[in-house]
Amino acid sequence: MKTDSENTNFNLRHLRAIHAIWAEGSFARAAERLGVVPSALTETVRQIEEIAGGVLFDRRSRPPEPTSLGLDFLRETAPLLDDLDLSLQRLRERARGQGGVLRIGAAPSAISPIVAPAIAALRAQHPDLVITLHDDVAEELAERVADGRLDLAIAGRAQSSPDLVQEEIAADPFGLGCPRGHPLAGRGAVRVAEIDPSELIHLDANTGTARLLADCPNLPAAYKTGPLRCYSTIAQLCLLRAGGGVALLPRRALELFNDPAICFVEVRDLALVRRLFLVQRKRQMPSPAMAAFLAALAQAAQREA
Repeated sequence: MKTDSENTNFNLRHLRAIHAIWAEGSFARAAERLGVVPSALTETVRQIEEIAGGVLFDRRSRPPEPTSLGLDFLRETAPLLDDLDLSLQRLRERARGQGGVLRIGAAPSAISPIVAPAIAALRAQHPDLVITLHDDVAEELAERVADGRLDLAIAGRAQSSPDLVQEEIAADPFGLGCPRGHPLAGRGAVRVAEIDPSELIHLDANTGTARLLADCPNLPAAYKTGPLRCYSTIAQLCLLRAGGGVALLPRRALELFNDPAICFVEVRDLALVRRLFLVQRKRQMPSPAMAAFLAALAQAAQREA
């Protein structure tokens, strides 16, 4: 294939010109459709015929008919022009936030109160947007944002990274989660000393919740770790519901499923708050879809505050 000036002198204006003439059956109507004067259209066709080295339209016929050379070229290039027009349409839709893909990460406890309402609002505005929601622990989500597998995440604070920006968007106080029939379930509030540490269901040490408990200065060591551990909040809640013990966890985490079999009890002397952060890559230019989601997320977080 030639890549010299004979090819580079040909452009989209030439292609649209000959297809307009073919569709309209008239140089005059094609010029009107393209918004140019007929003499300019004639000159455009002359240029492409010079590049091709042959005549593309028989100007003696009325209406002007494509020559065999021109007809073959028109048929070969019609799918290209259609694909280009479709791509341009999709480009405009994505620019308006009407299409494209958005990959969101979230800690499970962040989904119900703020992420799910934001996604619902976004889909109401942009139903063609393809959204993927990945739930995991904060460190894994941050890693996925940093390497581009996720566009953003909402989770607890991850370890600092030079590639990420973490902006606090919500705060969630810790308390005691226990089955409805547990002796402490009916109490309005308890103190740490009233909780039996042997009953505690802990989260894996790599989770943000476990690290917060481990770093809490006014919490005795016996309450920071133990023999029963779960990787996820979901598993922890399942054990709670089954009467497998009690747990120290953020309120939103406990209310993940609004399960009536589990209740939240305030712990008066546990001054601990889990904070949720919006995690994004530094210097990331948000797409229209991301910008629309962030606006919906801010509204959902404000309602929860």
